[in-house]
Amino acid sequence: MDTLATSPGAQEATRAATAQLGAWAAGLTWHDVPDAVQQRVQLVLLDSLGVGLVGSRLPEQRALVAAWQPGPGPSPVLGAGLLTTVESAAWLNAGALVCLELDEGNKYAKGHPAAHGLPAVLALAAALGSTGTDTMSALLAAYEVAARFGRASRLRPGAHPHGSWGVAGAAAGCARLLGLDADGTAAAIDTGTGMPIAGHFSSALDGNPVRNAWMSAANLSGLAAARMAGAGVARNTGTAAGSLGDLLGALDVEVLVDDLGERWDVELGYFKRHASCSFTHPAADAVLELRDRLGEHLHEIREIEVETHTLAVGLDRTSWSERLAAMFSTPFVVAAALVHGHVDPSVSDTQARDDPAVRDLAAKVTLRRAPDLDARLPHERAARVRVQTPASTFVAETPNPVGDSAHHPLSYDDVAALLRRLLSDPAAVTVVEEVVDRMPAADDVTADLQRLAGL
Repeated sequence: MDTLATSPGAQEATRAATAQLGAWAAGLTWHDVPDAVQQRVQLVLLDSLGVGLVGSRLPEQRALVAAWQPGPGPSPVLGAGLLTTVESAAWLNAGALVCLELDEGNKYAKGHPAAHGLPAVLALAAALGSTGTDTMSALLAAYEVAARFGRASRLRPGAHPHGSWGVAGAAAGCARLLGLDADGTAAAIDTGTGMPIAGHFSSALDGNPVRNAWMSAANLSGLAAARMAGAGVARNTGTAAGSLGDLLGALDVEVLVDDLGERWDVELGYFKRHASCSFTHPAADAVLELRDRLGEHLHEIREIEVETHTLAVGLDRTSWSERLAAMFSTPFVVAAALVHGHVDPSVSDTQARDDPAVRDLAAKVTLRRAPDLDARLPHERAARVRVQTPASTFVAETPNPVGDSAHHPLSYDDVAALLRRLLSDPAAVTVVEEVVDRMPAADDVTADLQRLAGL
């Protein structure tokens, strides 16, 4: 049995770091958060609720809600016209949030901190009748703790980041809402790190929606971890050293608490204007720039070469049968951007993704790893695209996707405009904006959150 044990030193260091995170999250007070950070959290909330509403309107998401047969409760299911239990709302809303690959992400966390905890926190807040300041504090705690575990985790090759390190964030946010003290919050975080999903990236490439369920499971597990801590049946033993460390990869414990309370990872994220994996976005941005330059040569393309970094080079499949698989194919995304002039959710609808023009162009796309682009990680996730025609070779390069905090970041107005375009429902976007604007000052967030069910 000794050969199965985690190193005592690593476990103790992880326990101590988790205790420090627990104390920080438990003591987090919204009014003490810098104004710029508060505004960013509200912007992440606006984007997440709007994107979740877009996802909720997909036929497959409506079918899932119907098959779920959720029982009555206080928590809203986005756009479904019903209120249900905390657990059902957290699961269903998390799936809606991520199903179109439009949810906010963070390149330093190497994944999506907001989606890992936001649905659980909001579902619980609606049930508890939490104040706005407590809810916003919980959302921020969830994001920051998830992002720190994302930064600290180095998953094994082939592991998908959904549902692993982010469970800790959901646990922290829910613990903050439940009013747990420092030890209780640390116990919740520790328990959350002991319930990771070991999902393989190939599921996303294959278009298997189980990949969406990983995020739903993360929210549910974080909620369960906080409830366990609230009941006094959880404790902090440095579990992440074994789960996220030994089993799933490696854990750099010091990273968990670097600049805690000084650096806010929520300010370093990105918003997505393309319905596709973030690794495809720089290439999509580059070909959209080239599309304007190609002019009459757009229909004479012979070859498209995409140079990218190690993280993205595996998204090279030129065939797909499902929406999710298309969204994880750089050849599809590049071809769709050239054919349609955008990568909105409509391009991966059944008929559009089978468009012969898209398939023909995708077959002309090749991906190649570029060492110079690898050297720019993690601060840049760059792409360089060359489009060859009989007349000339057109080249474009972008250091990060448009919408990254370091490259053409999206403002409040930009995000609102994006949501209006994606939803084609200005009235619904107005309600989402009202809910987000009112939340920090609310004495009880329940009524406002419940409005989201009827959109």
